Amino acid sequence: MFKKKVTIQPDSVSTTTDVGRIEDGVLTTAQILQKVKELEIKSKKITTHLFTGEYHSAFKGKGMSFREVREYYAGDDVRFIDWNVSARFSHPFTKVFEEERELTVYLLVDVSASNMFGTVQNRKKDLITEIGAVLAFSAINNNDKVGAIFFSDKIEKYIAPKKGRKHALYIVRELLTAEPVGRTTKIEEAIRFFNKISGRRSIAFLMSDFVDAVYENDLKVIGGRHDVIGLRIYDKMDMQLPDAGLLQIEDLETGKKQWIDSSDKMVQYNYQQAFLKQSELSKNYFRKAGADLLHIRTDEDYVKVLQKFFIKRS
Repeated sequence: MFKKKVTIQPDSVSTTTDVGRIEDGVLTTAQILQKVKELEIKSKKITTHLFTGEYHSAFKGKGMSFREVREYYAGDDVRFIDWNVSARFSHPFTKVFEEERELTVYLLVDVSASNMFGTVQNRKKDLITEIGAVLAFSAINNNDKVGAIFFSDKIEKYIAPKKGRKHALYIVRELLTAEPVGRTTKIEEAIRFFNKISGRRSIAFLMSDFVDAVYENDLKVIGGRHDVIGLRIYDKMDMQLPDAGLLQIEDLETGKKQWIDSSDKMVQYNYQQAFLKQSELSKNYFRKAGADLLHIRTDEDYVKVLQKFFIKRS
């Protein structure tokens, strides 16, 4: 299946029309700063009003640490009674523990050419950028560290995990302005790099369209060590061809072109089956790795999808 359908050529028409493709322009510094600011405002609104508590409770901390000893009350767990203190004061006292909350969150972001496609509302890249911003600010608001790995068929950029608003803004800016050297996708490279640099258990959000990728064994490795959540971003036309007659389609990662009759029912069926087969393959990879996988279409409300996922986990 082609990763990108970017050029449509009707039967006897000599002109070429780009459908749903947003041309890449070079953003000025002022435009970049404006977009970063807009994403910060939107992300903070979402994390404050919709993800309050959901993100916090969806991901467990590193463990429990002792906080204090207090008097025992009816209903307290008897296993935590401090017998030494209780004997000293001739009254039952219990130990109080609290969760060690600090987590490390990684955004593994596919910046290959296939994510430049979009026919409704957003390109895949735009949606990945916005979701990445929301996740970054969710982590920062919970006093967690957040880092990022940008990848195509190679590691394009690595941002080490840190805390703080400035760091989140830096990640958002890089999401907006990423210009990869590679055009194709090798998810296994990103997974191996993440496994190498992450010393302790972390949360990894792997964002990609997961097309034509082989990463099953590598995913199993990190699935056993880390909390992995895949976000499969796809466009409506990745799944279903428009009934528009003779079309020329192009894979933006390889440059390969092909003419097809999009009105042919068998062509439409085979195209959709290829998408569904890839979806099932990705689903099985994540299931076998003990990881979660969410499917988000570019014209869907990703906030509801994430919120539902966080609530389910908590």
